[in-house]
Amino acid sequence: MTAAGWPEEESDGPPATGGALSRTAGRVGRRLAALAEAEGDRWVLWLPVAFGSGVALYFALRQEPPWWPGVAAVALCVAAALIVRRWPAAVAVATALAMAASGFVVAQGQAARVAAPVLERTIAGAMVTGRVTAVERRPGAVRLTLRDPVISRLAPERTPLLLRIRLSDRHPAPPAGAVVRVRATLSPPQAPTEPGAFDFQRRAWFMGLGGVGFATGAAEVVDAPSVSGWSGLSVWFERARAAIAARVAASISDPVEATVTTALLNGEQFGIPEATLDAFRNSGLAHLLSISGLHVGIAAGILFYVLRALLAAIPGIALRWPIKKIAALFGILSALAYTLLVGAPLPTVRSVLMTGLVMGAIMLDRDPLSMRLVAFAGLATIAMDPEGMLGPSFQMSFAAVTALIAAFEGPHARLAAWRRDAGWVLRGLIYVGGILLTSVVATLATLPFSLFHFQQIAFYGVLSNLIAIPITSFWVMPWSLIAYASMPFGLEAPALVAMNWGDRAVIWTAGFFAGLPWASLTIPAMPAAGFAAVVAGGIWLCLWTRRWRWLGLVPVLAGLASPALVGRPDLLVSGDGAVIAVRTGDGRLSASSKGGRTVESWRERDGERTAATPWPAAGGWSSGDGGPSLACDAVGCLYRSKGKAIALPRLPDALDEDCGAADAVVTAGVARGCRAGLLIDRWTLRQEGAHTLTFDADGGMRVETVREWRGDRPWTGVGTGVGTGIGAGGAGSRIDRKEGR
Repeated sequence: MTAAGWPEEESDGPPATGGALSRTAGRVGRRLAALAEAEGDRWVLWLPVAFGSGVALYFALRQEPPWWPGVAAVALCVAAALIVRRWPAAVAVATALAMAASGFVVAQGQAARVAAPVLERTIAGAMVTGRVTAVERRPGAVRLTLRDPVISRLAPERTPLLLRIRLSDRHPAPPAGAVVRVRATLSPPQAPTEPGAFDFQRRAWFMGLGGVGFATGAAEVVDAPSVSGWSGLSVWFERARAAIAARVAASISDPVEATVTTALLNGEQFGIPEATLDAFRNSGLAHLLSISGLHVGIAAGILFYVLRALLAAIPGIALRWPIKKIAALFGILSALAYTLLVGAPLPTVRSVLMTGLVMGAIMLDRDPLSMRLVAFAGLATIAMDPEGMLGPSFQMSFAAVTALIAAFEGPHARLAAWRRDAGWVLRGLIYVGGILLTSVVATLATLPFSLFHFQQIAFYGVLSNLIAIPITSFWVMPWSLIAYASMPFGLEAPALVAMNWGDRAVIWTAGFFAGLPWASLTIPAMPAAGFAAVVAGGIWLCLWTRRWRWLGLVPVLAGLASPALVGRPDLLVSGDGAVIAVRTGDGRLSASSKGGRTVESWRERDGERTAATPWPAAGGWSSGDGGPSLACDAVGCLYRSKGKAIALPRLPDALDEDCGAADAVVTAGVARGCRAGLLIDRWTLRQEGAHTLTFDADGGMRVETVREWRGDRPWTGVGTGVGTGIGAGGAGSRIDRKEGR
C-alpha cells in the first residue's frame, strides 16, 4: 500500500514512457486540485472577472450580434449549473460561463439602450438651439454641452440628443440650465486616428453624444435656466462649481495655482496649462489632479475621524450611541456630496462606491480592507457602464486598489498591532514606510495601463508621491473641507490661501521631479494581445494567495516586452486624407502638415516626444544606403522605402504618371480609373477610415484600416472617415481625452 492508502501497481519490468507520463500528469492534477481547494474562499472573486470577460468579448466582435445568443447562453449555463449541482467543479464552470454570458448581454443591452442619432456629416454654419447641461472652462475657450438641441437644416429624427460646442472666451459663457442659440460648425465624433488607437466614436455613443463642433459667434440666451426636478439639481451643482471657480480666482492671484486649486475643489482640470499637466504626468503625480479614490477617501476619512472625535467628547452620546457607525454614515454622505459637487464623473462615481463599501463595512462590523468588496465594486461599476471598463480610468483605479489590498492582506493585522503598541516615532516611521510601499505597489500596478494607453513611464513617481501625498492628505484636503464649510458665509478666502500653500508645494514637487534627467520614458504602443496577457497575469497574481500566484508574472513580463516585438507602420493616412505621415531613416514620423491631434496621437503611439520635420514644399530628404527617402515638388511627393514607391499626389495633374509607376497611390482626392496596385483615395477613406501601411523586408506590404480593425458596430455606422474631432480636444489630461469626458 502507498502512503496515501492506494494499492501499489505491480510491474514486471521498467515502467513504460506512457505510464510515467500518466503518473506525472496525475501528480500534477492532484497538486492543482489541492491548490484549488486551498484557495476555496477566493474562487468567488473570479465572478467579476468572468463578467468583465463577457463584456470584453462583446466589444471585441467585428459584427453586431443578434440579441438572442447571449440570452440563450445565460439560460443554458444556468440550466447546466442546476443539472450538475452535485459536482462542485462543474457548477463552478457553469457559473463562470453564466457570468461571462451575462456580461455580454449587459454590454449589448447598454449599447442598444443608449442608441441615439449621430451626425453623419459636417454641417457648417448651422443654427443650434439647446439647453446647457455643462459648462467646462478651458484655456481660451468654454465647452458647452447642449441637451435636446434643435439644428437648422436637420430633421428632428436625425438630431442628436447631446452636442458639445466650443465657445471662444471672448464671449460670455451662458449659465448652466439656460436655453441658448448659437451658430456653429458641427461634425460627427472623431474616428480613431489609426487602427488600434482610442475610439472616441465608441465612447461618444455610450455617452449619448452625437456631435461636436465650434461656435462662430456668441451664444444668445433665449430662456432662463430650469430649476425644477433632477435637472434643477444638476443646474444647482453646475452653478456651485462656477461659483467655486470664481471665488478661487478672487482669492489666489497666481493663475496656475488657482486652476490647480479649482481642480481639487470642483473637479474642473480643463483650465490647467498644458505645461503644468505635463509636469504632473512626467513626475507621476497626474492622479492628484483627477478627482479619484484618493480625494474621496480623504474627504470621507477626515469627516469620519473628526465627527467620531467630537461625538466621543460628549459622554452622554458616546455611552449610548454607536458613534463609530454614525461617523461612517456621515462619511458616506460627505463622499456623495463631494462627488455631486465635482460633477459626478465616472471615476469619482467608482470612488464613492468604493468609499461607501468601506464605510458600510465599518457600520456592519466587517473588515473594510476586503478583496470581496473590491470585487463587488468592480462588478457594479462594469454593470453600470460596460464601455467604461475599456478606459484607462477604470483600469488604473481598480488595478491600484486590487494590488494594494493584495499586498496588504497578509501583513495588515501585524501592521495594525505594531501601530497600536508603538510610540509616535515608530508610528511615523510606519506611516512613511506605508506611503513608500503604497506608492511602489500602486506605481507597478498601474504601469502596464499607463504604457498601453499613454505610452509613458514616470521613473520618479515613487519619490514624488512620497512628498506630495502627505501634503495632499494632511494639508490640502483638510483646508479644502474648511473652505467648503466657509463658502456659504463668504469667509473662504483664508482657507483657500492656506490650501494653496499646499498646492504650491505639490506643483513645485511635480516641476522638480519632471525636470530631472530621465524623469519619464515613452515607448511604442503596446499591442492588444500583450495588454491582455498583462491583465490576465495581473489578475492571477492578485486574486490568489498561494505560491502558484507567482505564475502570473510570466504573462505580465511577456506582455510588457510585447511593444519591442511589434513594429510600427511605415506610412499612416488620416481618416479624411488631409494628413499623411511617413517614417524617416531614424525611425521617426514626418507628417505632411502639423495635423493637430491626429499627428499628436501618431507620435504618442510611436513613443516619440516630438515629430520629425514636416514635408517640404519642394525638395526632400534621403536616409542613404537604400533607406527611406521623400522627394516633393509642386504637384506631389514620392516616398520610397524597402523597395516600395508610394506616390502622394497633391494635385490631380500628377495622377496619370503616378498611377502607372508607383506601387501605391495615396490621395485625399478622387482617383477614378487609377491602375496602381494599391489605391487609397477619398472614397476608400470614407468607407475604411484611417489607413496604415507596413512594408516587409521581402517586398511585401501590409495594409490595415480602422474599419477592418473595428468592424461594423452601432457606433461605426456613420462611417469611419468623416469625423474631424472638432471640439473634442483642447487642454486637459490625457485620461480626459481618452475617455471623452
